[in-house]
Amino acid sequence: MINLTFEEKWEKIIACDQAYDGLFYTAVKTTRIYCRPSCRSRKPKKQNVEFYLDKEKVEEDGFRACKRCKPEVDQSPNTQFVQSVITFLINHSNEKIVLQDIANHVGVSTYYLDRLFKQETSETPRMYLEKVRIDKATHLLKHTNKTNLEVCYEVGFQSASNFYKVFLRLKNCTPSEYRQKETIK
Repeated sequence: MINLTFEEKWEKIIACDQAYDGLFYTAVKTTRIYCRPSCRSRKPKKQNVEFYLDKEKVEEDGFRACKRCKPEVDQSPNTQFVQSVITFLINHSNEKIVLQDIANHVGVSTYYLDRLFKQETSETPRMYLEKVRIDKATHLLKHTNKTNLEVCYEVGFQSASNFYKVFLRLKNCTPSEYRQKETIK
């Protein structure tokens, strides 16, 4: 089960973030249609959205699959494996994680995990974990008054220098610059 707040899930669907496909579904109460987070269809009003973690549950509640993103169709035979790894990364993103921890969780060797995950997502588990941590950091920077250092440690980085380096690489700005840009909006 994935541990994201409603607001974090909402941000993922607004960004059409393909990385979260299969981890949760967006159901629109007014149209009775459900989609993947990456669906490019027009975004619904926030108050009309419900999130489901399970495809069977959303269909059981009377929603039908979107004809554009086809959330009922698995895209790869390894989808379940990748979703298991991603769920583990998201749920444990604030902890110190090594590749062996993930491999133990899914029951494969570190070599096989790294190779298959990269083949399916075009990223290593470490790169993916960094993206998850930076996503959480941007959410905290935008919605809290915590210092950059507090955010750094809360999202799971072990050092401030690594946090700043990764943040700059993924967002093309420092955490302080990001916060300033978001408060101007």
